[in-house]
Amino acid sequence: MLQFFYRLLIELTNGRWSSAILKKFTRSRISRVVVPSFAKVYHLNQAEMVKGLRDYPTLHDLFIRQLKKDARAIDQTIDSVVSPVDAVIEDFGRITETNEMIVKGKPYSIEEMLSDRDVVSKYLNGTYMILYLSPSHYHRIHSPVDGIVTKQWTLGRKSYPVNKWGIKYGVRTLAKNYRVITEVKTSAGHVAIVKVGAMFVNSIETTFRGTELQKGEEIAYFSFGSTVVLLFEPGIFQVDPSIRTPKEIKVGEKMGTLQLKKVEH
Repeated sequence: MLQFFYRLLIELTNGRWSSAILKKFTRSRISRVVVPSFAKVYHLNQAEMVKGLRDYPTLHDLFIRQLKKDARAIDQTIDSVVSPVDAVIEDFGRITETNEMIVKGKPYSIEEMLSDRDVVSKYLNGTYMILYLSPSHYHRIHSPVDGIVTKQWTLGRKSYPVNKWGIKYGVRTLAKNYRVITEVKTSAGHVAIVKVGAMFVNSIETTFRGTELQKGEEIAYFSFGSTVVLLFEPGIFQVDPSIRTPKEIKVGEKMGTLQLKKVEH
């Protein structure tokens, strides 16, 4: 019954008009009046922001805030994989031979998520990690690895909640939400960075325009809380033993290591 009610509520509140109204409000000057209360309710760390609260003209500008250069330390160990976002690590595990990842007991098809069979085949028997961003988190996305961008594409239209309730009661949220996928070739193998849109606001803006990525470099930002899914080819990534779920993590903190090898370019 709860599952039915939750799905019905999502369908009724996530239409074109409700999304448009929320998006218009967060980007309007009127939304400035809620900036202080939003910062208070979500305990935003104002000391690490580039600007003071009075300098954000809209709630949207606060969502996509930048941090001071020394606010996040990027682990520089040559083989480390770092968190691309401030988030909660919700789950990680192995991608099956039949292209599924089991998240919170629910199967998700990475073929549906990536919508490219040639790309999917690389990740069978590989590893996935799920990182959830709440509205309180810093919303900019950084590269978890050094590498070359080989492909980037956009899929999906509507977005459903990607918090623990959305994952539990929603319908294939991680695989069918609006998403922007960036595939990166590292010295160990391929990594797919799947940026998944959240409820109401689909905006995922890419800020990186080149091809050669450095670990910790900004690549995009979310306009609202959302999720990043990382996919690794088999045999190239080892999750750090300290990682448990759920676990709070910040940009630049080590999540695991690449099993480095020479890759032909």
